[in-house]
Amino acid sequence: MSTTERPRILVVGGGYVGLYAARRILKKMRYGEATVTVVDPRSYMTYQPFLPEAAAGNISPRHVVVPLRRVLPKAEVLTGRVTTIDQDRKVATIAPLVGEAYELPFDYLVVALGAVSRTFPIPGLAEQGIGMKGIEEAIGLRNHVLEQLDKADSTNDEEIRRKALTFVFVGGGFAGAETIGEVEDMARDAAKYYKNVSREDMRFILVDAADKILPEVGPKLGKYGKEHLEGRGVEVYLSTSMDSCVDGHVVLKNGLEVDSNTIVWTAGVKPNPVLSRYGLPLGPRGHVDCETTLQVKGTDYIWAAGDNAQVPDLVGRKAGNENAWCPPNAQHALRQARVLGDNVLSGMRGFPQKDYSHANKGAVAGLGLHKGVAMIVMGKMKIKLKGRLAWYMHRGYHGMAMPTWNRKIRVFADWTLGMFLKREVVSLGAIETPREEFYEAAKPAPVASAPKEKTEAKAKEKTEEKAKAS
Repeated sequence: MSTTERPRILVVGGGYVGLYAARRILKKMRYGEATVTVVDPRSYMTYQPFLPEAAAGNISPRHVVVPLRRVLPKAEVLTGRVTTIDQDRKVATIAPLVGEAYELPFDYLVVALGAVSRTFPIPGLAEQGIGMKGIEEAIGLRNHVLEQLDKADSTNDEEIRRKALTFVFVGGGFAGAETIGEVEDMARDAAKYYKNVSREDMRFILVDAADKILPEVGPKLGKYGKEHLEGRGVEVYLSTSMDSCVDGHVVLKNGLEVDSNTIVWTAGVKPNPVLSRYGLPLGPRGHVDCETTLQVKGTDYIWAAGDNAQVPDLVGRKAGNENAWCPPNAQHALRQARVLGDNVLSGMRGFPQKDYSHANKGAVAGLGLHKGVAMIVMGKMKIKLKGRLAWYMHRGYHGMAMPTWNRKIRVFADWTLGMFLKREVVSLGAIETPREEFYEAAKPAPVASAPKEKTEAKAKEKTEEKAKAS
C-alpha cells in the first residue's frame, strides 16, 4: 500500500456497487486528483445473478467473477476487512488476511458492503445449510449434488439413497426459484449416466414462508413459475417454513418431515452486520440511511448504495407511495454506482449533488435451460413473457450487464459451446480438501511399538544387571 498526500477516497466493498463506483471515479477523475482505495476480503467481484447457472455448470465459475486488480489498475486494492470507522479522525481500521490490523486515513468514504444471507436460529441450519451468496457456495453446491448421485448409485441401502436423493430449498425468491430450477435441470441430465439413479428417484422440495414464489415478476408469472416447477416434479410448499434440520432431518411447519443431505438456504438477505460498528445512521432493518443523493444522512463526505443502503425511491414517491425505497437488485445497484461516483467527485470539487432516480425496467428469471419468466416495463405498459422467449431475455439482459467485455465474451462463449456440447456432470468434491491425499502419503509412518512381553523382559534384565553391579 502506498502513502500519498492526495485526498483518499476509500471504497469499502468490492461488489457490484464498489467496483462500478470506483471505475466511474477513476474514469472521470483528473490525473493526480485523488487516490482510490478499494478494500474487500475477496480479490474479485462476483456477479450474483449468474450463481445458479454456475451451480448447474452452464457457466464456468471463473467467468462469473471479475478480478478487481485487473479491472481497477489505477486503484489500490487491499484484500481485507474494514472492521471499524472513526469518523472524528477520518480513519478506518483495516484487518488484512494475514498480519495485524492497521489504520488507514481517508477523506471521502463509500460504503458498499452489500448484504449477507438472512438466517434464523433454526436448529441444525448452521451445520447443514448451504448458502448461495458466493461463487464458492455455487461450486460447492454443484459438487455436493453430484456427489449425492454418486452415493445413491453406489449403495443398496434404501435409507441412504433416499436421504442422498432428497434436495430441500428454502426460499422462493429469485435466488431460490432459479437455483432449484437450474439444479433440477442438471440432476435430470446427470441421471442419464447413472444405472441405478433416475429422475423419478429424486425428490426436490421448495419451501417459502410467503404465499407465492418469484414476487418480483408479479402474481401471474409467479403462479406460472410455481406450476412450471411442479410440472417438473418439484414439490412447492408455500406459507410454511422450516422448524429444524438437525442431522439432515428436515421438519417443516406444515408437518412434513424428510431426511436430506442437501439443504439450500436462499430465504432473503440482510445488510452486512459490520455496519453497526461504523457509527452510521441505520434504518429499522440495518441499512445505511441515505439521502436521495446517496449521501449518508448527516454527513457530507460519506456515500452508500446497493444492498446495504436505504435509498428513497423518487419514482415510487412521485406516484404516491411515500414509503417507497429502492429494492436491492442489480438493476438499481448499477445505476446507483454511477450516480454515486459522480457525486463523490462533485462533493470533492465543491459542486452540487445529483439525486438518484430510476424507474423500474422489469425483472427476468431463468428456471433452467430454455425456461424462464420475464416482466418488461415500457412506460405504463408491462409485457409479460414466459418460456423460451423469457429465458432469452434473461440471458440477454444479464449477459450484457456482466461487468467488462472480457467477462461478457467468456460468458457468451460458454453459452454457445453449451448449444453443441453436452453438459459436464463430473463432481470435483475433493477440490475442497486438495491436500488430503498428499497428507496421507507424506505423513510419518507410525512407530511400531514393541510387544508388551518383550518390553517387560528387557526392563527386568536391566533391573537384575543393576542389582548385580551394586
